[in-house]
Formats: sequence, structure tokens, C-alpha cells
Amino acid sequence: MGLIKAISGAIGGVLADQWKEFFYCDAISADTLVVRGQKQITGRSSNTKGNDNIISNGSVIAVADGQAMAIVEQGKVVEFCAEPGEFKWDSSTEPSIFAGSLGTSILDTFKAIGRRISYGGDTGKDQRVYYFNLKEITDNKFGTANPIPFRIVINEELGFKLSADLRVSGVYSYKIVDPILFYTNVCANVTTEYRKNEIDSMMKGELLTALQPALSRIAAKGIQYYEIGAHSTEVRDELSAELNTLWREKRGIEIWSFNPSSLTIPDEQKKKITEWEENAMTLNPNVGAARIVGATSDAMRTAAGNEGGAMNGFIGMNMAQGVGGATATNLYAMGADQPVVPANAWTCPTCGKSSTGKFCAECGTKKPEAKPANAWTCPTCGTVATGNFCPECGTKKPAADGAWTCSCGQVNTGKFCSACGAKKPEADESWTCACGQVNKGKFCSACGAKKA
Repeated sequence: MGLIKAISGAIGGVLADQWKEFFYCDAISADTLVVRGQKQITGRSSNTKGNDNIISNGSVIAVADGQAMAIVEQGKVVEFCAEPGEFKWDSSTEPSIFAGSLGTSILDTFKAIGRRISYGGDTGKDQRVYYFNLKEITDNKFGTANPIPFRIVINEELGFKLSADLRVSGVYSYKIVDPILFYTNVCANVTTEYRKNEIDSMMKGELLTALQPALSRIAAKGIQYYEIGAHSTEVRDELSAELNTLWREKRGIEIWSFNPSSLTIPDEQKKKITEWEENAMTLNPNVGAARIVGATSDAMRTAAGNEGGAMNGFIGMNMAQGVGGATATNLYAMGADQPVVPANAWTCPTCGKSSTGKFCAECGTKKPEAKPANAWTCPTCGTVATGNFCPECGTKKPAADGAWTCSCGQVNTGKFCSACGAKKPEADESWTCACGQVNKGKFCSACGAKKA
């Protein structure tokens, strides 16, 4: 059995009289994922009393843009087509597949799931035509019922970080990229149509679960919570990586776009972040002095309007200054003693001089390339890498002292995984006996020797 692409214009005339039925699907609505095809029997057809679940040899099946079509026999996909056009059903040929824009991956799925072989070239007892919506499925709203912990960097150089309770809401879209997987693992034999509301709640729950580790990796890149909207493509890529097993590999679905419309944290946390940012600024003596001058100006205006008289107000202000520690004059002096270092300055590893260009102004040494915080040098080929494996030779990243590898593949040194947040497994208390037996108790299970 198989599909043969019809020649343009061949539906008219004698050839059209030989085709028993005509299967076609009108435009699929935006909230419909799968529709069962219906026979469109015309007056010219010689088969007006055929079984609805039998596709007569020589029937025509039309596929429109933005659609894919599958022929299911006895509950198993036996034919598939994602190319627009008209196709003739021929039960005497071998199964064929027209992947269209879905690429070669659909071929692998077709082979992996398998196809039913017809009974001696004849049709089976139950044959159906299904049409799949390949367009972007939009307007899927989401919102976090519980806040997501989000790390906020106040001062990266000094390691000042705070955790905020982030709430996110917005819309996302997805596409069916492997209709065979979707049919096999999700909708199966649909009576008339399969709509997106039948799977929405499950997908939304899985997306919100994947959102936490995805945002953790976004935060690790130094992106602030209010900047997430401008990095929606990166968030989508992180979500796609998290959802690959559940959505792509099992259901043939991929997230297509992610648009957060609301990103909020509690007001008290906003206030705390602002205070920490202002305090971090005062680490610079000149900034601290400027803030003292501004505060003093405000205090002088308040003292001048003191109800007990301006003199009493200024006396109180002077007393406060006396116990307040450093004065603006002292801080400005400290700032003057510190050399002004340009933000793009670097120290030459050869002569030790400070430069701002790409080459040392003193000896001509090229500026060393900055390495990411998680960079490591491959012990085999010397390539600088950032992942868990060398991109040049494939050597695995050496484990640091005390390092452990999470089930997600991330190498960590702390108590929690920096990628997915999983807790470090408890230390293995096993020991090896002199006889070679590995044990966990106090005595060897092989020879009875006591643990040293």
C-alpha cells in the first residue's frame, strides 16, 4: 500500500471516474490539533455505498498547507504525508512517506514505531484518515501559582547576591513537529477531532515545573528579573531543553515561543534590593562622601525648620555628625588616595603594567582573553571549554576536589546542583576489604573482617 502523488490537473476526465472517494480537510481551527478526515463522495463516484472505515483502492487524498495527513489501519499508522498536494491511494504498492518540511526525523519515527503490513495487498478492516494541525498553536496562557526563587546579583565582584520570590505570567505557543509520535502517544483513534483543551492543563503544569530550573540558568548568566522579557528567546531555549524528553521525544511537540507579560516580586523585597544596591555603591569612598553631603543638606533644611528653634536643630545635627564616624572630608580624602582605574583596564602578565587597549602599551603583549567563570582547560588537547566535555576532543571535564556530578550531568562543588537545583547525594560510606569485597557495614560480607 502507498501514496502516489497525483499529476496536476488529472482529477478531471476519465482518471477522475476511476477514483472512488475524495478525502479532504477544510481549514483546521487554531484550537484544534487533530481532525478525522471525511469522505467527499461526488456524483461522478461509482462507490456511493462504501464503508466509512475503508479506503478504496484508487481514492484521492488531498493535503493542504499547514497540515499533515496520516492513514491509520487497525490502529497503526501505515502512511504519512506532510507535503501539500493530492495523492492517490494504491494498495498494491509499498508504504511511502512524504515528510515535507518536517525533515528526516519523521522518517526515523515512522521506522521506530513500525507500520502494519496489509493482508496480502488487500485493505484491513478499519482504515481512517487523520489530519494534523502543523501551524503554531498560540494563546496558551500560564501563570505561577507559587513564587519561583530567583537569584539577584547586587555586586558580582564582591559576591553580593539576594534571592527574590518571582511570579511570572504570560503566554506561550507550541507546534506539533512529529505527528506520528503525537498520534501514537497522545490522541490515538480520534472519533471526530482532538482539541488543545484536552492536553492544556498537563502541558501548562509541565511548563511551570520546567520554568524554575530554566530561570535558575538565566539568573546564573547575570540577567536580572526585570530583564527576562528582553531575553524571552533564551528562556524559550532553556525551557525547550528542559521539556525535550516530555514534549519532543514522547509527544512530538516543541515549545515555539515564550512571552512573559508580567514579572513581579514582593514590594518589601524590591525595597531590600534597592537598599543593598545603594549600600554597595557606598563601598566607593567618593560615592559615600557624596551621599553624606546630600544627607547633610537635607538635615540642615530640617534643622532650620525645627520647632524648638534653628539653633537647637543645628546642635542636634552637629551631635549626630560627631558620633556618625567618617565625615565627607575624610571620605573624599580616601577616594583621592585611591588610583582611578578605568573599567576596561587590565594588567599585563609580562611586565605588570596597566593598559586599556588590546596590547600592552609598555611591552606589546596581547591582552589575555577573559575566561568565563566556569571555564576549564582540557588536559588532553589544551582547549578552553565551558561545558562538561571538551568541544575539540570530547574529553570529560576533570572533577575538582570535592566535586560531584548531578544526574543532569552538571559538575558541582556545593550542596545543590547549579543547573537543576537537585541536592547532593549523601556520601557513599562503602569500603573495600583486603579481600577485595566492597561493603557498607562494619564487617566484610565475604570474609568477616572488621572495617578498619
